Amino acid sequence: MVYEIAVLPVHKERIETFRSAFAEVAPLLTRAKGYGGHMLAQGIETPEQFNLIVRWQSLEDHTPGFEASEDHRLFMMGLEEYFSEEPRVYHVEGGSF
Repeated sequence: MVYEIAVLPVHKERIETFRSAFAEVAPLLTRAKGYGGHMLAQGIETPEQFNLIVRWQSLEDHTPGFEASEDHRLFMMGLEEYFSEEPRVYHVEGGSF
């Protein structure tokens, strides 16, 4: 099991509209090959920072898989206006939690 962790910095004044925008584009993510679930978590100390954690069957399902797809392009287009800076993405391996 591979987990993608995306750190999403959101403009403070756009936090609530970001949540709505994410809900609209989430189906593009959930239909990807190898997708196994996700969680969008808002920081407590830094509420303008969200962490998107996505479970993938393999690293290849995420990259190049989903990242190279039209669905990923549309997913990012739906969210990019909310970011205060470039999101950071990394991967970890592990079992289910």
